[in-house]
Amino acid sequence: MQQNNDSLEYTRIRRVAPIAVNTHGGRAKCLQRLVRLDLPVPETVALSFDAVRKLADGHPLDISALLKTFGDAPLLTVRPSSEDPDWGGPGAMLNVGMNDQRHAELTQTLGPDTADALYLRFVQAYAIHIERLDPEEFENDSATPVRLALKSALDAYENETDEPFPQDVETQLIKVLRSMARAWSGTTARLLRQAKGAPADAGLGLIVQAMSFGVGADESGAGVIQLIDEETGAPLIRGRYKRQAIGRSALTDKTDVMYLTHDARGPSLEVDCPALFEQLTTMTQLCRVKLREEMLVEFIIENNKLVILDAVRVQRSSRAALRSAVQLAEDGIIPKSDALLRIPPRSLTELLHPQVDPTAPRVAFAKGIAASPGGAVGRLVFSSAAAQVSEARGEACILVRRETAPEDIRGMHSSVGVLTERGGVTSHAAVIARGMGVPCVVGASMTINSRKKTITGANGQTLNEGDMITLDGSAGEALIGETKMLPPSKDYWYLQLMEWADAIRDIDVRANADTPADAAMARDFKAQGIGLCRTEHMFFEGDRLTVMREMIFAATHEDRQEAISRLLPMQRSDFIELFRIMQGQPVCIRLLDPPLHEFLPSDRAGAKELAEALDLPLSDVTRRIEWLSEFNPMLGMRGVRLGITFPEIYEMQARAIFEATIEASKLGAPVVPEVMIPLVSAMREVELVKTLVDGVAAAVRNEKGAEFTYRLGVMVETPRAALRAHEIAQHAAFLSFGTNDLTQMAYGLSRDDAGRFMNAYVQQGVFPEDPFHTLDVDGVGELLTIGAARGRKASPKIVLSVCGEHGGNPESIAFCRAAGFDYVSCSPFRVPVARLAAAQLVAAEAKATNLSRK
Repeated sequence: MQQNNDSLEYTRIRRVAPIAVNTHGGRAKCLQRLVRLDLPVPETVALSFDAVRKLADGHPLDISALLKTFGDAPLLTVRPSSEDPDWGGPGAMLNVGMNDQRHAELTQTLGPDTADALYLRFVQAYAIHIERLDPEEFENDSATPVRLALKSALDAYENETDEPFPQDVETQLIKVLRSMARAWSGTTARLLRQAKGAPADAGLGLIVQAMSFGVGADESGAGVIQLIDEETGAPLIRGRYKRQAIGRSALTDKTDVMYLTHDARGPSLEVDCPALFEQLTTMTQLCRVKLREEMLVEFIIENNKLVILDAVRVQRSSRAALRSAVQLAEDGIIPKSDALLRIPPRSLTELLHPQVDPTAPRVAFAKGIAASPGGAVGRLVFSSAAAQVSEARGEACILVRRETAPEDIRGMHSSVGVLTERGGVTSHAAVIARGMGVPCVVGASMTINSRKKTITGANGQTLNEGDMITLDGSAGEALIGETKMLPPSKDYWYLQLMEWADAIRDIDVRANADTPADAAMARDFKAQGIGLCRTEHMFFEGDRLTVMREMIFAATHEDRQEAISRLLPMQRSDFIELFRIMQGQPVCIRLLDPPLHEFLPSDRAGAKELAEALDLPLSDVTRRIEWLSEFNPMLGMRGVRLGITFPEIYEMQARAIFEATIEASKLGAPVVPEVMIPLVSAMREVELVKTLVDGVAAAVRNEKGAEFTYRLGVMVETPRAALRAHEIAQHAAFLSFGTNDLTQMAYGLSRDDAGRFMNAYVQQGVFPEDPFHTLDVDGVGELLTIGAARGRKASPKIVLSVCGEHGGNPESIAFCRAAGFDYVSCSPFRVPVARLAAAQLVAAEAKATNLSRK
């Protein structure tokens, strides 16, 4: 039956009723599917999104006609039905229609205690959630007899409202419906669901359903059942059942709850009522197959008759969701492409890192921004030196800094987690930690005292160096003490899903890897090569840093050459190992990029230590540091500018690459290295470096008597390089767009400082999203499109890629694929995310095509 005269529309849920998820919500559509499966579902009526909006605005509803659907004197349940169950909604309202007359009738049929309990529960819920009365006025002591508690609640209602509890069913129902409709449109509810990804104008449907009671003379009760473990996804029958229970809410009372399956610890439905148990499990399995999802089924047994009230998707962990999707595909219930589409790419990061057990007790010390996922347990340290000492002792540590700088990289490598007082999701600590796969929390609510080596949380509690904490990078929390952890999971289900993803995706995924350890991780995550090897990270190791500093302080060209000659074998050995690990896959090596001052200490204590190491007066060291310092280092003498000014550095690196190429090629397939010039803005820069690199290559070929090939390319990080890509492409085999720096220069915005105001900007709609987190397809994206088009026009076979942080962002991958890029490159731990995201784009296109043909 459908009502649509002068008042609002409602629809009886029948097999052919016009019910859809986008008009009536997921719950309404699911109930219709249950009806189509011939399952015993109570009489149900659905109100559409549009009807609920109008109801909230005061439009009339023909309650009398609606109630006739349920016969004389019905008792009803009202439930929300949003488009996505994760968006929430107002709580269900049970026993609508209960009044003195129904109470008297139920006293005769169900007994006084049951009737009193039904009435009491409705009075309490109606008073608190519909009339918004003080909850304390309706609390009752569990020791108080139900009859007295009911009388007290009715009296309290009359005292608070100056009128008796409403006895008219129509009055009760319209107030319940209108209250739930208005609750959904309230500011708090809107913000909560938007935080869960719901659009601002998301609609709510309402379900009105005849009540079923799990009470009676014969077998009666209420329960829930599901067919998987919500943490692991393993198949099992899980749930609970309680005899003589009034609605599902009674199941929150764990006393006298029965097991579903046979269990030595107590009675079970399987043993006591085998026929009902078999019928229940058969219906639940039917829901799984026909609804193509693992469902939590809510049921009632009323005098030996089974009733299905509802079925919702099982709430589960990322691990369980992945296994369920793969299992449904392997069972032939859904296609493999659907299994791929059901897994949010970012959820893979939870599987690939150790995680804090969500069921373990936790005491939060500080809260901040979840900058790099995973969990770690370790002792607090306040400096990179202390972190290295801790690692040498075999003790796990968590590095705490006000904010990290390039000189902290060694300490970050020695730590199992990073915690900072300042910063955002694109700050130095966040970016480096994600690249290393180390959990990180930035912008934490704490105060650091570096001198005393203490941190004080927002609650005033203070922790000292050496104290044990747990870092939850997924939740953005630092916890006191050692909390139980869950190991990473790269099991059969993960591997199977990724195999399906790789079979259909049409854009390559490489990894940003700076060390042999990073390369091994990239290989393990099935990266198709290295898209960015930042050679400067190799120089931050202890012995190399000293030599690097000697080179920087060299007074003559000869002294500088001598120091560089000592760096050569170190770089060469690293490159040989990188090539060996990648086994013939492409390796793109970026020549030195950062300004030289980043290799020097930033404080007086560090300067004094360096003066002692170099046997120089402290004043000389201080003056040299000051001379190298720049007002704006990001826009100063770095990248190709450094290579042209000090060509010895790039000469050494090119020689190390080519000598490593020859050696590594002896171990297996020929190596074809990719040499990348950073921070280019003019064609002449490329010509100068290309001449230098080609000369080194010729010299190495002559000295070693060996042939090799290589590819020279450019890292496009400046707007001018993108605009002049047609000139640059004439001298380059590839263009790799470094979107981190390109975004900074396009916006005139420092990535490390943006966190101070970015949240306010996003909230006020200045930016739709942090442009360092999600690629700005309008501005920066246009630079990419222009650069790609002009580069390809000048050199049709040129290879295009993105190698910034955006390379692992699913939304950004969609843009790169549409723009015709050949590959994206991201940190090793984000490689699986990128692989799945790329496959989902293909699967979604295929699904849309199939739907359009039907």
